[in-house]
Amino acid sequence: MLLKRESGTLGITDTLLIVLIADASQNGMADDYRSVTDGIILVATLIFWSLFLNWLSYRFPVLEKLIKPRKLLLVRNGRMLKDNTRKELITYSELMSEVRANGITDLSSIREAYMEPTGTISIICFEESPGGKREEKTVV
Repeated sequence: MLLKRESGTLGITDTLLIVLIADASQNGMADDYRSVTDGIILVATLIFWSLFLNWLSYRFPVLEKLIKPRKLLLVRNGRMLKDNTRKELITYSELMSEVRANGITDLSSIREAYMEPTGTISIICFEESPGGKREEKTVV
C-alpha cells in the first residue's frame, strides 16, 4: 500500500504494527476492555507477532520476498525507465533532484539507478578513464 520512497526506513510490517498498537492501547485505556491489563496483553501479542514475522522473513528467504519489496530499476544506461518510475509515482524532476543531491548533473552519466527497499535511491555511474573508456563508479 505504501510507496517505497514514502515509507523511508519503516517497513510495511512496522507501520502496521504501530497502527495496531495505537488502536489496541487506545481501546485498553478507553475502558473498552475490562482492565488495562487486557490492553497490555493485546499490545504484547502484537509485538510478539511482529518480531516473529520479522524473524521468519530473516530465517526463510521465501517469506522475505513476500514481506519486503525488491529494489526497482529507475535508470538504465542514462535513460529513465518510465514504467518503473510510474510504479513509484516518481516524476522526472523528483528523480533529477535526487540525482543532483548525489553530485551528478545529468542522466547520461548514470549506468543504473535503483529505488532500494528502504526508499533511498542508489546510483551507479559511468566514469571516464584517461583513455576515454567508461568505467563503473558507485554513488549511494
